[in-house]
Amino acid sequence: MNASGTDRIEKQILLRAPRARVWRALTDAGEFGEWFRVKLDGPFVPGGRTTGHITYPGYEHLRMDVLVERMEAETLFGFRWHPAAVDPGVDYSREPSTLVEFHLEAVTGGTLLRLVESGFDQLPADRREAAYRQNEGGWAIQMDNIQRHVAG
Repeated sequence: MNASGTDRIEKQILLRAPRARVWRALTDAGEFGEWFRVKLDGPFVPGGRTTGHITYPGYEHLRMDVLVERMEAETLFGFRWHPAAVDPGVDYSREPSTLVEFHLEAVTGGTLLRLVESGFDQLPADRREAAYRQNEGGWAIQMDNIQRHVAG
């Protein structure tokens, strides 16, 4: 365990939808884009890079760039990205990335979705705290977004 207590973000939510439905919302690039608010240029493919433009108001000038690490059908979807990469004048590609994992578990009443984003302690010291804080709040919003998406 790290000394800062801010190396990882963990969130979980019970989604009142079958696991197959939640899996599709996470791994189909079009559906992911709807609730996450990004227009992706291509599909999610293990080992592949997927990019796109953020469509969230105020962040439309930003691009999302993820490297898909794992896709284990209806169980685990994981990708790497550069968290809180919000300054278009900064090249974040030289920084370590964080790992985002979505774990799905079928439970009574739907699907338990657990999100873990880890690796913040490897970020440059001058960005670490802000990146953690922004993503902590951002994931809380995104969990609500996916809940509404799969319920609708």
